[in-house]
Amino acid sequence: MLIKEMPHSSQHLLAAKSHLSSSMVNIYIKELSQAGLITVSGKTNRTTEYHLTEKGQKKLFQDFISFSSEAVQIYASVKREIIRLLKRYETSGIRTVVLYGASDTAEVVMSAIPHTRLVVIGIVDGDPAKQGRLFNGTLIQTPETISQIDPDAVLITSFARQDEIYNNIETIMGDNIKVLTLTALQQLQQPPLPELSRKANKNPTAPPTIQKAMIKP
Repeated sequence: MLIKEMPHSSQHLLAAKSHLSSSMVNIYIKELSQAGLITVSGKTNRTTEYHLTEKGQKKLFQDFISFSSEAVQIYASVKREIIRLLKRYETSGIRTVVLYGASDTAEVVMSAIPHTRLVVIGIVDGDPAKQGRLFNGTLIQTPETISQIDPDAVLITSFARQDEIYNNIETIMGDNIKVLTLTALQQLQQPPLPELSRKANKNPTAPPTIQKAMIKP
């Protein structure tokens, strides 16, 4: 896709855009050329151009369709699992939630929410660059506004920064808010719904699930 869209790019730029090393890109360029999928022209780094051949265009289209089909299936599978998790949170009495993290994961959660009785009443993010912008029609606010929004629970919509976000919520709210995470996906086959306090969790390898707190009627 990069070669199609950026034929004048150097191997260094292609490496940066594809998150690969320059040496690996060099190997791939040689393989693609030998396979007749691209042509390479130019004698220096500044004049080198890469162009897809007709065979390369067809291969790109086939791979794109295949990748897209797999991506859609994965997305649908993740969405189904998140719906199942949200419904379990729903049965514990939770109705209103604030999403913490305006991320791609949050978009999947937002698409799953209508399949439950949960209602997203706010989205917060610690990134100043995101604050004040709209996310699926909802204004992204600072984490400090959670107490003003007053949800039944905060759902952390990030896999990579869960501990950091959890600690931030704890600093802001103390024990006065219930915190939900998506790591409980791995526990869907193990009822009942986990209600363990993070501080009381003696297993250091187990991910945090829900912080004990009061639930409003």
